[in-house]
Amino acid sequence: MTIQQIKYFLALSNELHFWRTAEKVFISQSALSRQIQSLEEEMGVQLFKRDKRNVKLTDAGKFLQEKWTATIKDFDQFTQQAKKIDEGTSGFVSISYPGSIAFKFLPNFLEVLKLNLPDLKLELVEPTDENHEQLLLNYNTDIAFSRDKIKNINIASVKLYSEPICLVVPKNHWLTKDSLMNLNDLKYEKFIISGLYKKTFFASLLRSFFEKNNFQPKAIIESDFGGMILSLVSKELGISILPKSFKLSKPKNIRFIELDEEIGLFINFRKNDPNKIVTRVVDYSKSLEY
Repeated sequence: MTIQQIKYFLALSNELHFWRTAEKVFISQSALSRQIQSLEEEMGVQLFKRDKRNVKLTDAGKFLQEKWTATIKDFDQFTQQAKKIDEGTSGFVSISYPGSIAFKFLPNFLEVLKLNLPDLKLELVEPTDENHEQLLLNYNTDIAFSRDKIKNINIASVKLYSEPICLVVPKNHWLTKDSLMNLNDLKYEKFIISGLYKKTFFASLLRSFFEKNNFQPKAIIESDFGGMILSLVSKELGISILPKSFKLSKPKNIRFIELDEEIGLFINFRKNDPNKIVTRVVDYSKSLEY
């Protein structure tokens, strides 16, 4: 039994058609049939029921389809990780990040990497669910920048800096730093913010901030995308609260008013990762000035 035979089996179990499967895996139909027959004979298990028109999985085949799908996924992930380790300084690193750092920190960080590791290949991912912890544990990313510390015994988390969160308002809005005495002054304002029911860190931070100030915002639009929020505020459709980093995008017709609340930026990575290039990338992030 080989890994390739298992992959042929999984491909056929999804298609249930020898000719279409053979095309997808780039072998002849007869070669595919021989591979499947050899697998069944070696295992002593019938995996498919065949006739001239139909191909169906047996119950044993259905069981192995489910189990081997997960196994092959893990195998491919571990193989990819081994390749990264073997490649060393000219390897590949996947980085996930929140959109708010895309205007200063991330470009500066990438500039440092280009200067010091010119052959390093990078993949940048901005996950919508902000589940950086699972991305790291599943080897789908190597380094995760996040707004909260990941508390997992297998993950190292280092705080890089903190910054204020800000009220984001149109330029002609009545609100200023001096005129804001109490958040309840904003009870009639229309807010464009992340859904407070969500489990993301920023939604949790906003919930805590509002509770601390005994304030319930009137949310008319919910969005987790800072760029979209800035666009809507600039059109005077409402006001918002965002990390100060978004100010660096230089949005038009918008003012930022700092609030008495801060949000951090953490770099997270797997502990004892044998990929030495990840350690070097992490060290460069710590050396940046904030």
